[in-house]
Amino acid sequence: MGRYRPPQPKASPYITADGYATLDAELKALWKRRAIVVKILAEAAAEGDRSENAEYIYRKKELREIDYRIRYLQKRLPDLKVVDNLPTNPEQVFFAAWVTLENEQGDEKIYRIVGPDEFDAKKGWISMDSPVAKALLKKHIDDDVQVETPNGTEHFTITNVDYS
Repeated sequence: MGRYRPPQPKASPYITADGYATLDAELKALWKRRAIVVKILAEAAAEGDRSENAEYIYRKKELREIDYRIRYLQKRLPDLKVVDNLPTNPEQVFFAAWVTLENEQGDEKIYRIVGPDEFDAKKGWISMDSPVAKALLKKHIDDDVQVETPNGTEHFTITNVDYS
């Protein structure tokens, strides 16, 4: 068997204004961090034998990771489309909405639909490419939604939509 894996589908190019600012700030911070790492790496290289120099090996690895992230951000940022306008119908679920869902047991969950570059499960931010977000998009308050999860199909009712 080969190791071939088909390429991942392209992520949606949408992002909130705050998310774009965060990624841009990360790119600027990475350039500053890179300059520091290069200086430390040069000092470690000057110490002599590089094969057993832990500082040199560690800094090379760190530099490689920084360069990888910089390359990714430089390619991704120009492709992103900042969405900062509110929809005409505030009771319908669109990008950047805070959606309150109630399951069959009466438990509530609150999610915010954001771009794939800014999702954060701890904050309740889900990617618009996720199955939950795809099921929610263009629905209205009081609509019933079915979501396929690894544990089976779950049923939710949309109780609130907010764009603040």
